[in-house]
Amino acid sequence: MVSQENTFAFIIHPIDPKSDVTRKYPTLGRVLPESMIHFLCTFWPPVYISQIDGIRSAATGTGITGWFIAAPYTPQRMLEIPERAVYRKIIQTGHLAEKLGARVLGLGAFTSVVGDAGITIAENLDIPVTTGDAYTVAIAAQAILEAARLMDIDIDRAKTAVVGATGAIGSACSELLSTQVPHLTLIGRSAEKLDAVRERCEGGRAELVTSTDINLIHEADLIMTVTSAIEAIIEPKHLKPGAVVLDVARPRDVSKRVAAERKDVLVIEGGMVEVPGPVDFHFDFGFPPGKAYACMAETMVLAMEGRYEDYTLGRRIEVERVREIDTLARRHGFRLSGLRSFEREVSPAHIAQVRERARRALRTFPLPGRA
Repeated sequence: MVSQENTFAFIIHPIDPKSDVTRKYPTLGRVLPESMIHFLCTFWPPVYISQIDGIRSAATGTGITGWFIAAPYTPQRMLEIPERAVYRKIIQTGHLAEKLGARVLGLGAFTSVVGDAGITIAENLDIPVTTGDAYTVAIAAQAILEAARLMDIDIDRAKTAVVGATGAIGSACSELLSTQVPHLTLIGRSAEKLDAVRERCEGGRAELVTSTDINLIHEADLIMTVTSAIEAIIEPKHLKPGAVVLDVARPRDVSKRVAAERKDVLVIEGGMVEVPGPVDFHFDFGFPPGKAYACMAETMVLAMEGRYEDYTLGRRIEVERVREIDTLARRHGFRLSGLRSFEREVSPAHIAQVRERARRALRTFPLPGRA
């Protein structure tokens, strides 16, 4: 245990069973088949991953210490077993955070969306909890606009779509983007829920359209996808040349076939957040040194601020909270710092190649109104 006032913990879990288990247990990850990992994770106890050192506020000089801990369920397993069993494992992992001395707990990936999105977990722990979704929304909006700029997409003419617009992150992203883009299509599975999101977005800049048909993204220049689907739902056929797709979902909404077959579109996985100070995570979770997911960063910001309170929980994320955490994060030195695509940092050369291929492909692409 670390006797320090400013502390946090963040729960992770295996998403890609083989590669993610290999990060912690190289031999098991190589030897066990994926089906066996799905099965065995049911019986595995919470796992201590690493201590996080070196995070320091650019504004106040405040240093914080944190820990990665793991709830060893795969997304597939979380959907197969009773919800109460999933809650129990996440709460057990939260108790590990308490024993380590954490004063705020962040829920990563599927642990943040299971059941009531953190509310039950928070009720069963003695430390406050956040899903990190408010800062995830802030960084997602910044990342898709930055990607549009890099791809030379004119925001004032761009068509934008949000897939999964009725979810917690999707609805907040929709509300935020409705003030920034001229055309916004909201896509979800429930027409009734889409109407409710549309009402929240009215009065902004965007002309709004709602649909339950994912094929409408074929006309979009900018696509943000944030569903809780287990399997990929966006395939190569859905995208027009030059489109930017921001995939915030974990597991991914965008099929790996898109990366293999559509070299004329830019797929990004949200934005990477630069963490202030000489941070050492002591664990490779797939990001370059010094950078983190936005949900991780939200937990860190709360620890820096001494905001030891439940922060982002449940299915409704208020835009005011998104703006607040973004303001706090900027003050402490957190910021959008680069884009990623299928586990790799997006380089200027890659973007230039996508732009050129899109330019050539658009010569024969069937645009609306073209015979």
